[in-house]
Amino acid sequence: MTAKTIISYLDDFAHLFFPHNCAGCGTNILENKAVLCAACLEQLPETGFIPSQGNHMEKIFYGRMQVEHAASAFYFTKDSLMHHLMIELKYHGNKEIGFFCGKLLGLKLAAAARYKNIEIIVPLPLNEKKEKRRGYNQATLITKGIAEVWNKPIAEYAMGRSIFTQTQTHKDRVGRWQNMEGVFTVDDQDLLRNKHVLLIDDVITTGATLEACGMELLKVEGTKLSIATVAYTL
Repeated sequence: MTAKTIISYLDDFAHLFFPHNCAGCGTNILENKAVLCAACLEQLPETGFIPSQGNHMEKIFYGRMQVEHAASAFYFTKDSLMHHLMIELKYHGNKEIGFFCGKLLGLKLAAAARYKNIEIIVPLPLNEKKEKRRGYNQATLITKGIAEVWNKPIAEYAMGRSIFTQTQTHKDRVGRWQNMEGVFTVDDQDLLRNKHVLLIDDVITTGATLEACGMELLKVEGTKLSIATVAYTL
């Protein structure tokens, strides 16, 4: 019996007692350690933003904040597969989705020439109280997934979030901006000084949260700011 055959038997045995199902459709026909099956992966609507300067996400920040590049990998719509994945990630403790989505995003970033000068990756911080309640910061999981496939250092604790904010979900554009005033702090300027920073979050809607964090990052001497998210809300 070859080593490959033994590994196959072990995988089948593990799958029998520890079922591994697609987070989208529930099928058990998917690659080992994959979160989505091939059919569900095909359903994820790609934006095409990552290689494209002047895309719709970048236009969100025009006249508001100096951003070198900004892009999302996939579109986000209500009741879509991406919506389901983000709900699972943020509210149902499915951390594997964050890491998996990060790898999908990271592969696209690594293939885009305009992102090659990124020097350090920063996850959008979560307030300590909210992170303790959830058990993790979803942006950090996404960032670690990115770094798994794209060799860039992570500054996990360079930024802080000092104020516990209410959910942004039901707020309008002005309400979102007001909700984010004075929320973020730079906790390690030395780590970010003179760096091209890539700020990471899960989903962008109005951009108010990323703008509030990005404005603090840009106060650090010599920083340049780019932004990437898994999904872009239509």
